[in-house]
Amino acid sequence: MTNSRDPRDFFETSDCGDEPILYTNLSRRDVRSLMFHLLYAAESFDYQSSLNAIAENLSRGFNIEIPLQSDAVLQAERIMEDREKLDQAMLPFLSNWRLERIGVCTKLVLRMALWELQQEETPATVVINEAIELAKCFAEKDAYKFVNGVLDEFAKAHNYSLDKQEVAEDDQQV
Repeated sequence: MTNSRDPRDFFETSDCGDEPILYTNLSRRDVRSLMFHLLYAAESFDYQSSLNAIAENLSRGFNIEIPLQSDAVLQAERIMEDREKLDQAMLPFLSNWRLERIGVCTKLVLRMALWELQQEETPATVVINEAIELAKCFAEKDAYKFVNGVLDEFAKAHNYSLDKQEVAEDDQQV
């Protein structure tokens, strides 16, 4: 028995009605979830399908409006382009783990978070907390602990602020 779930289940704004989910109504957490879905599909197709085609299929299949010039698509595209650099950046922080042993979902969450940390637009604590939540939803059991450890060490090594107070100031709307 497979555990297939509708991606709409993972968006806070979804009521799973007949109305399409509008991108403009998505929270930053929803956008990160959407980015994860886009990256997961790209990974599943071994990066042989265009991200625009994946976004269009996801839009049609699940009644979610995904503008091709949205932050979710553009950032997912940048993460895909930088995936080798992101993998190299995480290697020193994997604590006796080889990259090929890390599950796909965990690796995608780490790539997303590392990319976002490097942009320095969102407080590191917010990025790490959001990555932990994505890992809890999509990655292997207890992978969120691994994600937390890797990202915390990465943030400390790169002198990103881990001020807990910044969390309350971020993350409402796109």
